[in-house]
Amino acid sequence: MTKQVQHIFEKANSKNNSLSDRQEMLSLFHQPEKEFEVKEKLLEDLSSETATVSSLPDFKNLFNKLWAKIEKEQKQNKTTVRFLTNVAKIAAAIFFGLFTGIYVTSLQKTTDAPVYYAAHSPKGSVSEMILPDGSVIFLNADSRIRYSVDGENGNREVFLEGEAWFEVEKNENKPFVVHTPFYKVNVTGTQFNVKAYPTDEEVITTLEAGQVVIQSTENMKLASDVVLKPGEQVVMNKTSKEIVIKTVNTQWFTSWKDNKLIFVNMNLKDLVVLLNRKYGVDIEVKNKKILDLHFDGTIKDETIIEFLEIVRKTLPINYKVVGQKIEITDNKN
Repeated sequence: MTKQVQHIFEKANSKNNSLSDRQEMLSLFHQPEKEFEVKEKLLEDLSSETATVSSLPDFKNLFNKLWAKIEKEQKQNKTTVRFLTNVAKIAAAIFFGLFTGIYVTSLQKTTDAPVYYAAHSPKGSVSEMILPDGSVIFLNADSRIRYSVDGENGNREVFLEGEAWFEVEKNENKPFVVHTPFYKVNVTGTQFNVKAYPTDEEVITTLEAGQVVIQSTENMKLASDVVLKPGEQVVMNKTSKEIVIKTVNTQWFTSWKDNKLIFVNMNLKDLVVLLNRKYGVDIEVKNKKILDLHFDGTIKDETIIEFLEIVRKTLPINYKVVGQKIEITDNKN
């Protein structure tokens, strides 16, 4: 254990800790080079008398989820190498949520202000994490969340920028609230998807199972709460503030968490935005007239070039790679 990591933990856990002390400690979880030192320190503290039962999350629930996922991966994957890789990813996600949750809970005992930790899924990737309460979050590409195990009014809170799929552990005494800039989603235990990218024209919530309630925020007052049933979706236009509720095939909007994207009558403008996020590439459409072309299809394991070849055979377009960018034109060029 280096003196630096030891010192950071001691300051954050002291009676006179400051907000900057706590933030400095939590930042260690985002530094891969500190991983083994942080793990060693956490395990050391867990074995000490200072780690009381009340300060720990539900270990049994978390590890049951871990082994259930491992067994599922073992059935689906053909090779041992791939299986072990997936297990490592799952274990890493659980480790982050589990031990950060321990310290968030512990630190909150020294202050009245909620303590949050953050997660980010960059362009070109999808991240999975299991929170200290056992809830599961899939974070889509170019998305961010802040999470508190004991936020405002004692609720479980998530502040979302981007897109995420949630499987929330039921706890009627401790609601789970997802905040977007335009409305909040209040649940007790359910499966649902929220899409709230800052650059998108709409905020969309899709319910797969259970029940969610769409509620007002300081930025937007609704005439009344909106209660969604499974298979329903609420779409809010950011400009007009108009809200539409409709019945949908939820798989079209949630399959991204399984590394599969389904396009149904999607215009080229929205398709390019989605491809930018999924593959982490820069795509420019040179002829704006073709942005209104519509495409139906599915992406699973295709590379960006393989998928563009499929689109090129379906729509009257061409593409070429120019440096680090992909340019799309009509097929006359």
